[in-house]
Amino acid sequence: MDLGLNGRQALIFGGSRGLGRACAEAIAAEGARVTIAGRTETALAAAAGEMSTRLEVPVRYVVADITTDEGRAAALAACPAPDILLNNASGWPVGDFRDWTHDDWVAGLDRMMLGPIGMIRLTVDGMMERGFGRIVNITSRSVKVAQVEMGLSNGARSGLTGFVAGLARQTIAHGVTINNILPGIFDSEAQADHIEGLVKAGEGSFEEIRARRARQNPAGRYGRPDELGSLFAWICGDKAGFMTGQNLLMDGGSYPGTF
Repeated sequence: MDLGLNGRQALIFGGSRGLGRACAEAIAAEGARVTIAGRTETALAAAAGEMSTRLEVPVRYVVADITTDEGRAAALAACPAPDILLNNASGWPVGDFRDWTHDDWVAGLDRMMLGPIGMIRLTVDGMMERGFGRIVNITSRSVKVAQVEMGLSNGARSGLTGFVAGLARQTIAHGVTINNILPGIFDSEAQADHIEGLVKAGEGSFEEIRARRARQNPAGRYGRPDELGSLFAWICGDKAGFMTGQNLLMDGGSYPGTF
């Protein structure tokens, strides 16, 4: 299937590893011109180089912190007119809400809600003027099934979800869709970080927790990042122009509800 991504400009936050990298690879393979963004230059340079070599297409990178005005400006300077924007930031470490300070909450909101909204604000009008745009936010299954140890992430990501629900209905008539992907357990660095947090909370060894989480999933396994990357590529394509404001679960069936 031709997704119509050839030549599209894409700005991918968190594109040096995990799910963000899988998304970058998926659309680069379809001919999109990809710029990955993040805070760590060594990781970005390595990822961009590896993808460029393996896919035989140029993948660029920019050091940009989505939580700051300067970082968002740097990202846009590197990719001035993106057709595709992926907002993707790691969640807050697991913990007890009693231990989180006001500064922790502000930092979490900057990372998972206000920073992504800032990037949407900088890109959506240009997309509408050009008549095409795909904005995707990777949030979490916890938006629908809250996990108590992820309280800060639950709150911040739910705030972004609520904001998107309104804006997405205003942009689609201009060819711009805004959707969220809600991943469950994936075999990624972020999942390893989450398990490490559970280890520190006394829930068992890393190996025990990892095996238990896979066993408890209806699929009996962790998701592969490339599976989510393929979903992202389809959402970004011209075949998905009639879908907006949606929260797309990809969790191996672990969400227990019907709707």
